[in-house]
Amino acid sequence: MFYSLVIFYLADDINMPRVSIIMPVHNASEFIGYSIGSVLGQIYSDWELLLVDDASSDDSFDIAQSYRDHDSRINTYKLNEKSGPAVARNFAISKAVGRYIAFLDSDDSWSPKKLAIQLKFMEEKKVFFSYSDYQKIDRNGLDIGSVTTPPVVNYSRLLKGNVIGCLTAMYDTQYFSKVYMPEIFKRQDYGLWLKLLKMTDYAYGVQEPLAQYRVHDNSISANKLSAAHYTWKLYREVERLSLIKCSWYFSHYAVRGLLNNYR
Repeated sequence: MFYSLVIFYLADDINMPRVSIIMPVHNASEFIGYSIGSVLGQIYSDWELLLVDDASSDDSFDIAQSYRDHDSRINTYKLNEKSGPAVARNFAISKAVGRYIAFLDSDDSWSPKKLAIQLKFMEEKKVFFSYSDYQKIDRNGLDIGSVTTPPVVNYSRLLKGNVIGCLTAMYDTQYFSKVYMPEIFKRQDYGLWLKLLKMTDYAYGVQEPLAQYRVHDNSISANKLSAAHYTWKLYREVERLSLIKCSWYFSHYAVRGLLNNYR
């Protein structure tokens, strides 16, 4: 693809802006090293990684600090009590200094060219909110499928179901300023995408898998019934949709979920 061809040019382009990478952490000692390593392996190097430990009971925070001690681009913070991923992510966003905000959970990972390709895409096409395709892997890192996303979405389309993987999303604070997630336990990323799409007409996708989403029992989105509950809660309490509109969009969400289960 074209964006693969410009990757080395971008890596040396000192005029490209900094990216702030938001990583919430909770009991992630098994995978956090892989996630941080995928950031360290980025071809594009002007980034900061903000890790916020959400009161882990394992040694996740110690592992994060060991990486921080060897790379000044890594910043670590610790919450005193478990507050959920939205609070952790919002705390990191409040500390971010980069122009672009990107997201990566502590059990997922990025391809080395992820930032390079996505930044070039956004800069050249004047895109303010973007995402990409991604692969699904199991807890051992084996490929178990891929997720292909639409090339463009708007607010109305996204209400029918979240097609933007959190690990692929990036938005431009020069256009939006800092925008925060609704502080609900699940679907907070979906809530942020909807909030951004009320501030701009479209989000655009890079039609290339640039990240790896790890599927395991501890994944925040693993429980389908709970996800459905929080989707309804997001429609009604955050988006303030009428009961009729809420039912209409939720029916699309439910059908899409059923179809995905049978693919």
